[in-house]
Amino acid sequence: MPRISTKIRFVCLLIGFLVFPFFVHAQEAKPHWSYKGEGDPAQWGKLDPAYAACSTGKTQSPIDIKGATPTDLPALKMHYRAVPMNIIDNGHTIQVNYPAGSTLTVGGHVYTLKQFHFHHPSEEHVSGKKYDLVAHLVHADADGHLAVVAILFKKGAPNAFLDTIWKNIPAEQEKAMDVPGTTINVKDLLPANLGYYTYMGSLTTPPCSEGVTWFVLMATDTLSGEEIAAFSKHYPANARPIQPTNGREIKESK
Repeated sequence: MPRISTKIRFVCLLIGFLVFPFFVHAQEAKPHWSYKGEGDPAQWGKLDPAYAACSTGKTQSPIDIKGATPTDLPALKMHYRAVPMNIIDNGHTIQVNYPAGSTLTVGGHVYTLKQFHFHHPSEEHVSGKKYDLVAHLVHADADGHLAVVAILFKKGAPNAFLDTIWKNIPAEQEKAMDVPGTTINVKDLLPANLGYYTYMGSLTTPPCSEGVTWFVLMATDTLSGEEIAAFSKHYPANARPIQPTNGREIKESK
């Protein structure tokens, strides 16, 4: 068998080194989705087979919460701790990442807080009413099941917690940033009353995976017009339209 010269071997290795990253990127690349224009919510289910639930799912989120049944539901026990701020503008929203150690317990079921992010205007409606902003606190249990706590905000008094987040939004998208000397605790975002609505739904962004447990707090909070405008500079409208309820049961805590 003829021997491959060192020069040819080097060229082959060089080609492989240059081409392989592009191949991997092509394999990993996902289609672009957005909230308007090409790739808007009406198109999400057609962009990729992995996003099919966005079109075909029967328990999609968000929904208009109405006709909820008052029920004896377990309390939301939130054990959130203060952490150094790690924030990212991911191209779809502003997100704050949370390290392990903060939990939500519902009826003995424990979920770990992974991150929280925002939508303007609110994705959830309550009896036909939408709000100026919603925060989604995303949790996962040990088996990967998701639970999201939604906190609704309307225009009013300034919100110091949100102001801190907005002032630290990174200039560069898709790059998580630690904020030196800044510690936050998401419990400071919670209202005093933790009564809630609950229903089974989905992620509100592709791939729109279902089986997500939603807890939408009844009590709302405020943020100022200036704070709404500050978020709107980045995302003037990043809310998925209301999805059909399809007969789902919606409960509210007594």
